Amino acid sequence: MFPSNESFVGALQKKGVNRRRFIKFCAAMTATLALPPRYVAQVASALEKAKKPVLVWLQFQDCAGNSESILRSSHPSVLEVVLDLLSWEYHEIIMAGAGHQAEAALERVVKEEKGKYLAVVEGAIPLADDGVYCTVSGKTALDIARRVCSNAAATIAAGACAWDGGLVAAAPNPTGAVGISEAVPEAKVINLGGCPQNPANTAAVLVHYLTFGELPAVDQYNRPLFAYGRIIHDQCERRAHYDAGRYVQEWGDEGHRRGYCLYKMGCKGPQATYNCPSVRWNDGTSWPVKSGHGCIACASHRFWDTRSPFYDRLPSVPGFGADVTAGQIGMGVTAAVAGATIVHGIASAVRDRMRTPPGASTPPATRGPAEKN
Repeated sequence: MFPSNESFVGALQKKGVNRRRFIKFCAAMTATLALPPRYVAQVASALEKAKKPVLVWLQFQDCAGNSESILRSSHPSVLEVVLDLLSWEYHEIIMAGAGHQAEAALERVVKEEKGKYLAVVEGAIPLADDGVYCTVSGKTALDIARRVCSNAAATIAAGACAWDGGLVAAAPNPTGAVGISEAVPEAKVINLGGCPQNPANTAAVLVHYLTFGELPAVDQYNRPLFAYGRIIHDQCERRAHYDAGRYVQEWGDEGHRRGYCLYKMGCKGPQATYNCPSVRWNDGTSWPVKSGHGCIACASHRFWDTRSPFYDRLPSVPGFGADVTAGQIGMGVTAAVAGATIVHGIASAVRDRMRTPPGASTPPATRGPAEKN
């Protein structure tokens, strides 16, 4: 299939997607990008004029979980975003072509669309023993990544493995697996960490690129701030239970059934940044913590090594201690209020004394019981 000059909106209209649904999609993308609502019109205008960019999707040392994630999404649907927003030229899982025909399609994009196409990389890239542990059509993953990603306008590292090597780079890492940024330092890469990445974030990155002509702002790991700029613990619907000292003590107990905080069960939410609690999965239906399982910090750097064992409790984090009960918090607050009231009373009395001229009587309102007439 050759690149299409058709606009995104034109493709949607052919699919029977009306204006209302298009604006709803633009609003969802604007919210995911953490932009003010006034940007909905700008996003819609840009997508109406945008030509479908060419995209190639490479798979290396991976489980195909990121492909499955985006193909199984329905809001934004793969029909509306993946197939209509992009001219998808190469993806081993879904493309009709195979063998030499498939390789020719990839080669044509690299030559004819140099500097203009987008690349998505899924999976780690092995460097040990000259990269022999992952080959496609007789070429190593390293050779393919260098040729494709270095000539792309931008590369999206989809998932943990493409970002920092993920599971296959976990100790002892026998294949020398690394992420795309380390394998091809010259490539312009944005990392969508997660195991797997959330398809809403992938779509949002593409929409931002088409709207503003550049990739979104990133953090120190080249992850988009709109998706990785906030701590999960601060967004979690169970946070109130943490603050109140209500915790799940064991799987299936009363606290678990009531939706109490999973901190004691090893939840890594206080150390992880991601927009899982707001974007969620399956049409925004749920996410791991809401469904009853603690966060394993799958969007954190080298999480397989640095956040495991997944069910071991983290050290204490800022806020109330994990062993403080709601009753103790209540008594503490009461004592604090009482103490503040006493201090305020003493301070008021001192101020009144200082304002009273020498020899004058104390104002009635500030006299103690023994001073009353």
